[in-house]
Amino acid sequence: MSRSRDPYAPQADPWTWPEERWRPIVEKVRAGRSLKPAAWPGGARCAVALSFDSDHETITLRSGDRSPGRLSQGEYGARAGVPRILGLLRRHDVPATFFVPAVTAMLYPDEQRAVIAAGHEIGIHSWIHERNSELPPEDERALQMRAADKLEEIAGERPVGIRTPSWDFSEHTLAITREMGLLYDSSLMADDDPYELLEDNAPTGVVELPVEWIRDDVPYWAPDRTGFLRPHASPGDVLEVFRREFDGAYAERGLFLLTMHPHFIGHRSRIQVLEELVRHIRSHPGVWFATHADVARYCKEQAGL
Repeated sequence: MSRSRDPYAPQADPWTWPEERWRPIVEKVRAGRSLKPAAWPGGARCAVALSFDSDHETITLRSGDRSPGRLSQGEYGARAGVPRILGLLRRHDVPATFFVPAVTAMLYPDEQRAVIAAGHEIGIHSWIHERNSELPPEDERALQMRAADKLEEIAGERPVGIRTPSWDFSEHTLAITREMGLLYDSSLMADDDPYELLEDNAPTGVVELPVEWIRDDVPYWAPDRTGFLRPHASPGDVLEVFRREFDGAYAERGLFLLTMHPHFIGHRSRIQVLEELVRHIRSHPGVWFATHADVARYCKEQAGL
């Protein structure tokens, strides 16, 4: 005799769900209208938004790990990675956005002040790189708000955007972001170009600046810290992917958004990838380098939101 199932129970097999079960899940957070503008500022052909997730030690700390060895891998991002990145951005006169966990800011307050002083943006990136989807909604809300307060306290500017840790976007994240009055999110992947976020099929006015794993350094270079796997992508291979992604955005007059991490891209062999990529981009006329906030504001204004 077969066992009866409750199709609405969380443990129910998804193939047993009726439409009224799965459709609200899909429609909770959805891509709305495209916010790709008809033209970028100054008649630019393409917008370029470089971002750095300054996770540092928080990737280790979020799991309660006390390993000095693993903590030192994150410390590299602050000690060597960020100074190299800031030097490169200064040489090429490129603004960028740094997404910073509050604990990182507390560990390295001078770093955050240097980022702001150099004309870059700091965005919200969790309290301690916690996994949002594992948190009760009230805890996720409290941590996101505390993180914004701490970043403002340390850096002197209130963040206007968020990137969720590990792009872990819960069913409550957008509501919290709206409550905080944030301008944009940069955690989702429904398009190449900016779009407006919908919540339960209703426009929110929140700009999404979409990310993608192929435009992120982690899949190519992140080691498996619990096993023996090591990344095998060469710097040249990664440069080729990033360069082709930019070339596609340039051809389509869209947005090229790249996500990097100081403890990966900041290594000697890898910072060269970013240097060569920026030179390649600079060789093209009509490119607008901008912070995420500047891109979001421009798209929102052009759309009349």
